[in-house]
Amino acid sequence: MQLYASIADIDARYPDQLTLIAANEQTGLRDDARITSGLTDASAEIRAILAARYSAAELAQLDEASLAVLRLYCIDIAFFRIALDFSRCTEAIKERHAAAMKRLEAIAAGKGALTSAISNNSGAPGEADGIGANEVILTAPGRIFTRERLDRI
Repeated sequence: MQLYASIADIDARYPDQLTLIAANEQTGLRDDARITSGLTDASAEIRAILAARYSAAELAQLDEASLAVLRLYCIDIAFFRIALDFSRCTEAIKERHAAAMKRLEAIAAGKGALTSAISNNSGAPGEADGIGANEVILTAPGRIFTRERLDRI
């Protein structure tokens, strides 16, 4: 399973807070196993929310810009889970978690979009064929009764 963020990503974004929030109760050292567990849970939660709009294959082919957005959301969700796990949740952590969840739900509802790394001529999915990203494509067999065919009868 792909994780959308790593311990290094959280540490780079919140270097002072991570050690304080994720310190083991007995040793006082950062508990990386619990942090990884929080990242795994956050990534699973992101996939579950986005499954309303994107397939697993589409999520696996996201471009770097979309992955950077999901990384931010994953960090905030994981940080919240880690803080809850250690009973050290603050109001700021709760607000960042709520904002990340709200944005993910908006993307899943179609009020935002993630882009794929697979590109065609124009860069947007389907636009090379004149088809928008959210348009339905129907195909049907050719007409059976045409003027030419009826003239033969």
